[in-house]
Amino acid sequence: MSLTLEKFIAIEDLNRDREFILNSYSINYLDSSQIAVKRLFDLTICFLFITIIGWWLFIIISLLIVIDSKGPVIFKQLRHGKNNRPFYCYKFRTMKYNPSKEFAQAKKNDDRITRVGRFLRRTSMDELPQVFNILLGEMSVVGPRPHALTMNREYSVQISRFMCRHYVKPGITGLAQCKGYRGEIKDDKDIRFRLRYDLFYIKKWSVLFDLYISVLTFKCVFFNNENAY
Repeated sequence: MSLTLEKFIAIEDLNRDREFILNSYSINYLDSSQIAVKRLFDLTICFLFITIIGWWLFIIISLLIVIDSKGPVIFKQLRHGKNNRPFYCYKFRTMKYNPSKEFAQAKKNDDRITRVGRFLRRTSMDELPQVFNILLGEMSVVGPRPHALTMNREYSVQISRFMCRHYVKPGITGLAQCKGYRGEIKDDKDIRFRLRYDLFYIKKWSVLFDLYISVLTFKCVFFNNENAY
């Protein structure tokens, strides 16, 4: 598939980190059988979700978004995936539609967030369209959360080994998010601890670990979602 100019530039901007990463950090490279098992896990979860819940839940959420505010139902944003390859990450739109405005991280009590959007973000249901990113092979159920390109460019300069996060597919959920490091990055501690959890996940990956994080995610959504806004 051909790359757009925007995607090509995004790859070139971060390739300078690649040689440093290769020589500075021990990565748990999955063999072909492990990759196949992880992919089977992802597809099974997606199939069960779409056939049991997703098909009707997507319709309801889409209607609520259309009624609540003008603009598209789906929001897409370029983010870095495995090996720094940019892809369009899909989400339900939770903010007032303003295509000309530059990227700005959502903050607590952000007046750009719509009424329906606030509920979707609190319950993390705005992330559900990423099941299609999984079906396309761009994401996994569990993995380091993908960041906007501008954030990656900033943190790759400030924090060594930051781009090691991209040696695996990004996930809808991740260990860092289950440990409370989700949503707005308020200070240097937030992003550094998020990176530590992401690198720990990469080194310790297993199917059981993915299952554990998936279960922990549901617990966090219902009982520990103060950072979701």
